[in-house]
Amino acid sequence: MTATRPWWKTAVGLVLTALMLFPVYWMINVSLTETKDLRSSPPQLFPLDPTFEGYAAVFGQQLPALGTSLLIALGCVLLTVVIAAPAGYAIALLNLRCGRSLNFLLLVAQMIPGVVMAMGFYAIYVRLGLLNSVWGLILADSTIAVPFGVLLFTAFMSGLPKELLQAARIDGAGSWRVFTAIVLPMSRNSVLTVSLFAFLWAWSDFIFASTLSRNADLIPITLSIYSYIGNNTTQWNAIMATAVVASIPAAILLVVAQRYVAAGVTAGAVKD
Repeated sequence: MTATRPWWKTAVGLVLTALMLFPVYWMINVSLTETKDLRSSPPQLFPLDPTFEGYAAVFGQQLPALGTSLLIALGCVLLTVVIAAPAGYAIALLNLRCGRSLNFLLLVAQMIPGVVMAMGFYAIYVRLGLLNSVWGLILADSTIAVPFGVLLFTAFMSGLPKELLQAARIDGAGSWRVFTAIVLPMSRNSVLTVSLFAFLWAWSDFIFASTLSRNADLIPITLSIYSYIGNNTTQWNAIMATAVVASIPAAILLVVAQRYVAAGVTAGAVKD
């Protein structure tokens, strides 16, 4: 017999969902509202005379910034997986000395405020000549994603069947061969999860971009959006249209990778 969910739980769920999604709706509403109507009182709950001038400004002016953000995010994903996957494998399966201590340090590293890290990066980048560069932002964003990736890979790889790995070693496979041929393919969900979080962190980064790349020729969309904010006028419909367009890639990735992310995050949480 199937249990029926009480109606009030459904109602509460719908109300909470509406409250959480209202900022998204308001962002779309403002992006379609003409500049002269933005300060009307009371504010318009629906764009009575919708305009696409904000979206025209996005596609006419912000495409280079969107491309830069995409390049930074993909570079962060690649660098994070290349570093975090072997590190997680070493900690989980190679009996690495001080592995638990290293995991603790990585956990502590995630608690460091981004502003503090940005100031440290600025002092280092000035000496290395990495200020106002795409590669500098990729490296900075990866420092946020790599600790999370190592912890997730470690948790997942610790739960892989040891018999399978031992059989591969008996057949003559070395540690690197076991990692590339067995461990990494079996860790697909974790790879996708780490890649998604790394992409989202880099895509939405503002602190590192505003500190390390303010005067660059190529700036990410999170920094370029400030070009619509002036001393006397602010193009709110263009700002919100940019936010809507910039949210689309993240939303698509979350929807497509949802089931892989759920499996990747919970992997290693339960031991047999």
